[in-house]
Amino acid sequence: MTRWLTGWRIYTQIVDRLRERIEMSEYPVGSMMPSEAALCAEFGVARNTIRRAMAVLEAEGLIQTIPAKGRLVLGGGKAKKEPYLYQAIARELREQIASGELVPGSAVPSELTLRRAHRVSRSTVRQALAVLEQEGLIVAEHGRGRFVRAETS
Repeated sequence: MTRWLTGWRIYTQIVDRLRERIEMSEYPVGSMMPSEAALCAEFGVARNTIRRAMAVLEAEGLIQTIPAKGRLVLGGGKAKKEPYLYQAIARELREQIASGELVPGSAVPSELTLRRAHRVSRSTVRQALAVLEQEGLIVAEHGRGRFVRAETS
Protein backbone atom coordinates (compact mmCIF):
# COMPACT_ATOMS: atom_id res chain seq x y z
CA MET A 1 0.00 0.00 0.00
CA THR A 2 1.44 3.36 -1.01
CA ARG A 3 1.33 6.47 1.15
CA TRP A 4 -0.69 9.43 -0.05
CA LEU A 5 1.44 12.36 -1.09
CA THR A 6 0.85 15.37 1.09
CA GLY A 7 2.47 18.70 1.80
CA TRP A 8 3.84 21.59 -0.13
CA ARG A 9 5.23 20.90 -3.61
CA ILE A 10 3.83 17.44 -4.02
CA TYR A 11 5.02 17.36 -7.62
CA THR A 12 8.66 17.20 -6.49
CA GLN A 13 7.86 14.01 -4.57
CA ILE A 14 6.23 12.61 -7.71
CA VAL A 15 9.30 13.60 -9.75
CA ASP A 16 11.51 11.66 -7.30
CA ARG A 17 9.34 8.55 -7.55
CA LEU A 18 9.08 8.66 -11.35
CA ARG A 19 12.82 9.33 -11.70
CA GLU A 20 13.53 6.29 -9.54
CA ARG A 21 11.22 4.15 -11.68
CA ILE A 22 13.03 5.27 -14.83
CA GLU A 23 16.45 4.59 -13.29
CA MET A 24 15.32 1.14 -12.08
CA SER A 25 13.93 0.37 -15.57
CA GLU A 26 10.38 0.00 -14.33
CA TYR A 27 9.76 2.40 -17.21
CA PRO A 28 12.41 1.13 -19.68
CA VAL A 29 14.18 3.38 -22.16
CA GLY A 30 12.14 3.58 -25.36
CA SER A 31 8.82 2.85 -23.66
CA MET A 32 6.00 5.31 -23.16
CA MET A 33 5.20 6.76 -19.74
CA PRO A 34 1.76 6.01 -18.28
CA SER A 35 -0.91 8.54 -19.20
CA GLU A 36 -1.54 11.63 -17.13
CA ALA A 37 -4.92 10.18 -16.10
CA ALA A 38 -3.29 6.94 -14.89
CA LEU A 39 -0.68 8.86 -12.89
CA CYS A 40 -3.36 11.15 -11.42
CA ALA A 41 -5.28 8.11 -10.22
CA GLU A 42 -2.15 6.41 -8.86
CA PHE A 43 -0.87 9.41 -6.90
CA GLY A 44 -4.26 10.91 -6.03
CA VAL A 45 -3.39 14.34 -7.40
CA ALA A 46 -4.71 16.79 -9.98
CA ARG A 47 -3.59 16.64 -13.61
CA ASN A 48 -1.73 19.95 -13.29
CA THR A 49 0.44 18.41 -10.55
CA ILE A 50 1.37 15.52 -12.86
CA ARG A 51 2.10 17.96 -15.68
CA ARG A 52 4.47 19.91 -13.43
CA ALA A 53 6.29 16.70 -12.53
CA MET A 54 6.53 15.68 -16.20
CA ALA A 55 7.93 19.11 -17.09
CA VAL A 56 10.74 18.61 -14.57
CA LEU A 57 11.56 15.14 -15.94
CA GLU A 58 11.56 16.52 -19.47
CA ALA A 59 13.88 19.38 -18.46
CA GLU A 60 16.24 16.77 -16.98
CA GLY A 61 16.25 14.87 -20.28
CA LEU A 62 14.66 11.73 -18.83
CA ILE A 63 11.52 11.90 -20.96
CA GLN A 64 10.42 13.61 -24.17
CA THR A 65 6.93 14.69 -25.10
CA ILE A 66 5.85 13.49 -28.53
CA PRO A 67 2.72 15.23 -29.77
CA ALA A 68 -0.30 12.92 -30.17
CA LYS A 69 1.70 9.98 -28.75
CA GLY A 70 2.58 10.70 -25.14
CA ARG A 71 5.85 10.86 -23.27
CA LEU A 72 8.79 8.72 -24.34
CA VAL A 73 11.28 7.48 -21.73
CA LEU A 74 14.81 8.50 -22.70
CA GLY A 75 16.51 7.53 -19.44
CA GLY A 76 20.01 8.25 -18.23
CA GLY A 77 19.59 12.01 -18.52
CA LYS A 78 20.68 11.86 -22.16
CA ALA A 79 18.49 13.49 -24.75
CA LYS A 80 17.55 11.08 -27.48
CA LYS A 81 17.98 12.41 -31.00
CA GLU A 82 15.33 10.25 -32.59
CA PRO A 83 11.93 10.26 -30.93
CA TYR A 84 10.41 8.07 -33.64
CA LEU A 85 11.24 4.41 -34.18
CA TYR A 86 11.95 4.77 -37.90
CA GLN A 87 14.72 7.25 -37.06
CA ALA A 88 16.35 4.77 -34.67
CA ILE A 89 16.17 2.00 -37.29
CA ALA A 90 17.70 4.30 -39.93
CA ARG A 91 20.48 5.28 -37.50
CA GLU A 92 21.26 1.63 -36.75
CA LEU A 93 21.49 0.74 -40.45
CA ARG A 94 23.53 3.87 -41.14
CA GLU A 95 26.01 2.80 -38.42
CA GLN A 96 26.22 -0.72 -39.91
CA ILE A 97 27.05 0.78 -43.31
CA ALA A 98 29.65 3.16 -41.84
CA SER A 99 31.33 0.40 -39.81
CA GLY A 100 31.56 -1.90 -42.82
CA GLU A 101 29.20 -4.49 -41.37
CA LEU A 102 27.05 -3.85 -44.46
CA VAL A 103 29.53 -3.52 -47.33
CA PRO A 104 28.80 -1.76 -50.64
CA GLY A 105 26.70 -4.00 -52.87
CA SER A 106 25.44 -6.18 -50.02
CA ALA A 107 21.74 -6.69 -49.41
CA VAL A 108 20.06 -4.64 -46.72
CA PRO A 109 18.07 -6.79 -44.27
CA SER A 110 14.54 -7.41 -45.57
CA GLU A 111 11.52 -5.50 -44.35
CA LEU A 112 10.32 -8.63 -42.58
CA THR A 113 13.65 -9.13 -40.81
CA LEU A 114 13.71 -5.50 -39.67
CA ARG A 115 10.06 -5.64 -38.57
CA ARG A 116 10.73 -8.69 -36.42
CA ALA A 117 14.01 -7.39 -35.01
CA HIS A 118 12.52 -4.04 -33.98
CA ARG A 119 8.91 -5.16 -33.39
CA VAL A 120 7.50 -2.40 -35.57
CA SER A 121 5.06 -2.06 -38.44
CA ARG A 122 5.92 -2.37 -42.12
CA SER A 123 5.33 1.35 -42.65
CA THR A 124 7.84 2.19 -39.88
CA VAL A 125 10.50 0.05 -41.56
CA ARG A 126 9.67 1.55 -44.96
CA GLN A 127 10.06 5.06 -43.55
CA ALA A 128 13.52 4.16 -42.23
CA LEU A 129 14.56 2.69 -45.56
CA ALA A 130 13.19 5.72 -47.44
CA VAL A 131 15.38 8.00 -45.31
CA LEU A 132 18.47 5.97 -46.22
CA GLU A 133 17.50 5.98 -49.91
CA GLN A 134 17.12 9.78 -49.81
CA GLU A 135 20.54 10.04 -48.20
CA GLY A 136 21.97 7.94 -51.04
CA LEU A 137 23.20 5.16 -48.78
CA ILE A 138 21.01 2.41 -50.21
CA VAL A 139 19.29 1.73 -53.52
CA ALA A 140 16.14 -0.24 -54.26
CA GLU A 141 16.10 -2.62 -57.19
CA HIS A 142 12.59 -3.54 -58.23
CA GLY A 143 11.88 -7.20 -57.55
CA ARG A 144 15.29 -7.82 -55.96
CA GLY A 145 15.39 -5.78 -52.75
CA ARG A 146 17.51 -3.01 -51.32
CA PHE A 147 21.28 -2.87 -51.45
CA VAL A 148 24.03 -0.73 -49.97
CA ARG A 149 25.02 1.72 -52.68
CA ALA A 150 28.28 0.77 -54.31
CA GLU A 151 30.93 3.46 -54.04
CA THR A 152 31.36 5.36 -57.29
CA SER A 153 34.83 6.47 -58.25
